[in-house]
Amino acid sequence: MIVLLPPSETKAAGGTGDRLTTASLGYPGLAVARSRALAALDRLVAAGQDVSTPAKARAAADNAAVRTAPTMAAIERYTGVLFDALDAASLDADARAWVDRHVVIQSALLGFVRAGDLIPAYKVSATTKLPGERMRDLWSHAGDVIDGFALDLRSKAYASLAPVAGAVPVEIVSPEGAALNHWNKAGKGALVRALAVAGVEADSADALIAWAASADVPLERTPEGLRLTVSDPRLAVLSAG
Repeated sequence: MIVLLPPSETKAAGGTGDRLTTASLGYPGLAVARSRALAALDRLVAAGQDVSTPAKARAAADNAAVRTAPTMAAIERYTGVLFDALDAASLDADARAWVDRHVVIQSALLGFVRAGDLIPAYKVSATTKLPGERMRDLWSHAGDVIDGFALDLRSKAYASLAPVAGAVPVEIVSPEGAALNHWNKAGKGALVRALAVAGVEADSADALIAWAASADVPLERTPEGLRLTVSDPRLAVLSAG
């Protein structure tokens, strides 16, 4: 099972890993697209970036140093609601190893990266205009590297940027059936944490539903994929059984 996550706009600073080498990343079939994306980012940096606010200045500095900056595991680099709810740093060794085996994050700069892949801070999103490249041209076939059952927790923007054949999307809803916006990210993070803590090894949506039923996790089938009901969107607490 592969769990597909979107990236986040916010990223942790610093790191203790060596500088980025695309050869060290998972999914070597994306090497050419990664090289093109990094070359386009070099052109963006050379052309000058917006530094009109402190946040934009930090983002520009991150992009300028992307080839030389220290790295850290992708699951720790990305921050924000989803990754805070997952809280990979607090997992025990077995659960963290599960995350490293099963979680894949879609980067607009590097394509699909594994949770443990070492990456630098950067500021590139699905809507970033990279000189001489189009995001869709870079990543439209990136999903071909994903094999087997994939649980798709990506946003619609990232899922459409790099479609993964057969991936099963998950909708996050309130007990009343209403779609959640900001808090759907917390629900997704909590679901991944529950999967990691339980060490789930599912090879199909049916197997995942069977685990959810045994663990009292409110996950169910829909015509489009799966639906997770989050009782308290402020906490997004799920039982791991």
